[in-house]
Amino acid sequence: MGRSLGLLLEAVRTVSREGQNTSRTKLKEAGLVLPRDFRLAGLLPPSFTDEDIKESASQTRDVLKQHFNDLKGTLGKLLDERLVTLLQEVDAIEQETIKPLDDCQKLIEHGVHTAEDLVQEGEIAILGGVGEQNEKLWNFTKKASHIQLDSLPEVPLLVDVPCLSAQLDDSILNIVKDHIFKHGTVASRPPVQIEELIEKPGGIIVRWCKVDDDFIAQDYRLQFRKCTSNHFEDVYVGSETEFIVLHIDPNVDYQFRVCARGDGRQEWSPWSVPQMGHSTLVPHEWTAGFEGYSLSSRRNIALRNDSESSGVLYSSAPTYFCGQTLTFRVETVGQPDRRDSIGVCAEKQNGYDSLQRDQAVCISTNGAVFVNGKEMTNQLPAVTSGSTVTFDIEAVTLGSTNNNEGGNFKLRVTISSNNREVVFDWLLDQSCGSLYFGCSFFYPGWKVLVF
Repeated sequence: MGRSLGLLLEAVRTVSREGQNTSRTKLKEAGLVLPRDFRLAGLLPPSFTDEDIKESASQTRDVLKQHFNDLKGTLGKLLDERLVTLLQEVDAIEQETIKPLDDCQKLIEHGVHTAEDLVQEGEIAILGGVGEQNEKLWNFTKKASHIQLDSLPEVPLLVDVPCLSAQLDDSILNIVKDHIFKHGTVASRPPVQIEELIEKPGGIIVRWCKVDDDFIAQDYRLQFRKCTSNHFEDVYVGSETEFIVLHIDPNVDYQFRVCARGDGRQEWSPWSVPQMGHSTLVPHEWTAGFEGYSLSSRRNIALRNDSESSGVLYSSAPTYFCGQTLTFRVETVGQPDRRDSIGVCAEKQNGYDSLQRDQAVCISTNGAVFVNGKEMTNQLPAVTSGSTVTFDIEAVTLGSTNNNEGGNFKLRVTISSNNREVVFDWLLDQSCGSLYFGCSFFYPGWKVLVF
């Protein structure tokens, strides 16, 4: 008991120097296994200082001010646009209804002027001589007979004459006020935090957990960035609480943060406290220049092309070490062949069409498992698009064993695929500090990601 407590305290001190991941590793080496929900951080001094709290408070103030200023500007613009629309409606109704009245008024005024001119012409005819008078009276009579002074245009009824008014509902103020008073919240801590960062070759596994038991999460959103960048980018959105971020450069610091969306809600929660991590492990890469395969820019994805060339595509170096997990993810599939293989080997051996040979362990696309070229009785499910195949290898014997066993170096291998696994011992002729990985496909279309 005293030794275990001492180891635990030593691990706690290690956390303060090297981080939580290292502490879990040291505890595991010491034979102490912590439950997933155990927080070593709770035993340590707070990682947040007064300056961190002040900085987050200052950032929150800035976000609130900016948001409400934007909101006021948007609301003002919307109100102005609505006012312009209503004023245009008033102008249109005014022009449409006043035109008949204007036309009527102009017609009446024209008739009055015509009548005045006719009366004046009649008075002149009366004042003239007899002969001249008769001619003028005849012209007057003729003109008067063609003018309809007794007809007037139709005047609209009083009930048909518009009377404009604005219909405004003051209840909108209460509705808007209610929404404004409920708009926005200030959270003292986010409902989800990053729990663990685990380095992988060319990647980092990020695990997170809820810290608010009352919060029901529907989805999570993970972002990351290089510490030298000012911009976070989305890398995962979904319901899982673990994700491996790939394309991580070795010995480069990255920041990770996560948030959650509550059940039935659209908005995301506040972001978790950003956590920094990096990977010191060399990324796994396929060997470039092999005629039968096309590689991605980072050389971690291999695509079997249409070339008739066959053979095993190996890793560029023996970058897999015992105690790690080697993962192959099949992105796309082609036509399967029983000679196909995905696995690891002690050394590169050219001239073979498959890893189904001595000094290698592999799985075929039909799920058959081969150890040193011999097919095992146990079999895994067939490999399909999206399948993940993992290899976990641990050294069992570091020294010489009975030569009757056919080898002097024993490794315990666990191959997992589609929620099933096989475990067996692999005997090698000599000890290997690291292993190569490889794959072989006889038909095009197979694409494999390694990490």
